Amino acid sequence: MPTEKEKMLAGQLYDALDPELEAARQRVRALCRRLNATDEAEADLRRSLCRDIFGKGGDTAWLQPPFHCDYGSNIELGERVFFNFNCVVLDVCPVRIGSYTLFGPAAQVLTPLHPLDAALRRQEEYGRPVDIGADVWVGAGALILPGVTIGDGAVIGAGSVVTRDVPAGMFAAGNPCRVVRAITPEDRKG
Repeated sequence: MPTEKEKMLAGQLYDALDPELEAARQRVRALCRRLNATDEAEADLRRSLCRDIFGKGGDTAWLQPPFHCDYGSNIELGERVFFNFNCVVLDVCPVRIGSYTLFGPAAQVLTPLHPLDAALRRQEEYGRPVDIGADVWVGAGALILPGVTIGDGAVIGAGSVVTRDVPAGMFAAGNPCRVVRAITPEDRKG
């Protein structure tokens, strides 16, 4: 019989009130509170806390507190991922973020889902993983919803609600988010 954590990570229905899961959430929330209380001059402490929070990549993560997540251990970061102020990553399923990806203020990455049936929703939830490529820019206030994949070099406009995959090298925006156009060599000139 799989544990509730194993079911959660596999995207199956699971009991979020399982004691092991509650303890893991309490652990990372305490780490986030400590991180969010740090001063700019406490770079070494921030680095240490990021290593403890993230499953991978905390040694080069760059962020502006406050930052919040559900477990942290399910977040895998490439090199030098940047989170601006007020970012949230709800990582009930794996969240993989490629190197040099940037998140604007108040961007959110969300993996949890809840059953439409109210009786089932009272007892269990589930989720879908999120994969974000390298060199992606996610604008301020964007929401990346469960199960989405964003390709390398894509740009997500501020305030977008990303409900479906975005191919590599595309600019996408809106609610719901849609591909607007390819990023061209002209865009690379700044």
